[in-house]
Amino acid sequence: MKRCRPFEHHAPRTRRARGNTAVEFALLFPLFFMVLYGIVTFSLIFVAQQTLTLAAEEGARATLKYQPAKTDAEALTARVNAACPVANGLTNWLADVADCTTTTGNCSYDATMTCVTVTLTYDYASNPLVPEVPLLNAVLPTQLTSSAMIQLNPGYLL
Repeated sequence: MKRCRPFEHHAPRTRRARGNTAVEFALLFPLFFMVLYGIVTFSLIFVAQQTLTLAAEEGARATLKYQPAKTDAEALTARVNAACPVANGLTNWLADVADCTTTTGNCSYDATMTCVTVTLTYDYASNPLVPEVPLLNAVLPTQLTSSAMIQLNPGYLL
């Protein structure tokens, strides 16, 4: 009669359990990867949006700085021209592709005041911060935009 060793009959089950674990890992890994990828991607988008907001605010504040000029129109132009270099300086980590524009006009709430709006736009579709995953790019923004407005009193430009 053949004598059985105590754990000899359990060896095939252990081998099968190892196979089950591999199959479970293969099924769940894509889900865990997508969750991690989503967290990283949306965190970077949030940081980029916050950077654009801060840069637009600082660009608008730069228009408050005195610029030497002979006329009010020259002073306003010089102040407006100072806004985008300041804003672009704060967005340099976005690969220098954030587009800065400034607009001036009478304020809607007080026509005697001049309002300067600094707008920063980042084309996320063309310059993603993280490589795209085919299923997730449908929920990603195509563009990030931020703007800030400042009011200037035309009597105090010079």
